Amino acid sequence: MKFRSGQAGDGRKSGEIHSDPLSPAIRRAVPADAEALSRIGRRTFADTFGHLYPAEDLEAFLDDSHAPQAYARYLADDAYALWLLEDGDDAVGYALAGPCGLPLADVSPQDGELKRLYVLPGMQNSGWGGRLFQAAMDWLERNGPRTLWISVWSENVGAQRFYARHGFEKAGEYEFPVGRVRDREFILRRGADR
Repeated sequence: MKFRSGQAGDGRKSGEIHSDPLSPAIRRAVPADAEALSRIGRRTFADTFGHLYPAEDLEAFLDDSHAPQAYARYLADDAYALWLLEDGDDAVGYALAGPCGLPLADVSPQDGELKRLYVLPGMQNSGWGGRLFQAAMDWLERNGPRTLWISVWSENVGAQRFYARHGFEKAGEYEFPVGRVRDREFILRRGADR
């Protein structure tokens, strides 16, 4: 189902089907989307962070974390959800949410995590990343408020500001491995009581 986040005033509820094929739309990803999700994940990660790693480490990471099979596993598990941003027939972004797997003692089994939010360069700063984010947040809190977590690269100040505007605060740090390189990651938390 395709939808536009936050539509109002035209008689439709937010989240209803939007049939305008000329504008971007967000929909829940399905198993047939694994290849498209892999392409977006590989390209966005390499374009944004590729300069930080030796080529062989980057390629091994992408082959493991962003392989179609990795996305197929998420899509087959009801504990996770993915949303695909499409511009016409082109997949241009996605969000992935599920149980929190971050290495922090404060994490509880019922906590949720926005695991990935990737948008291709041509769609960045267009508001669609925010809509993907909101789709994931709505799903994570579909049964009521709960503690939510996000991991963000320590030098991605723009993303940190975006998440801070949505109530996330730094709760810790850890090292994110990409081959031999260890990135400094900030762990952000938004409490259920916010």
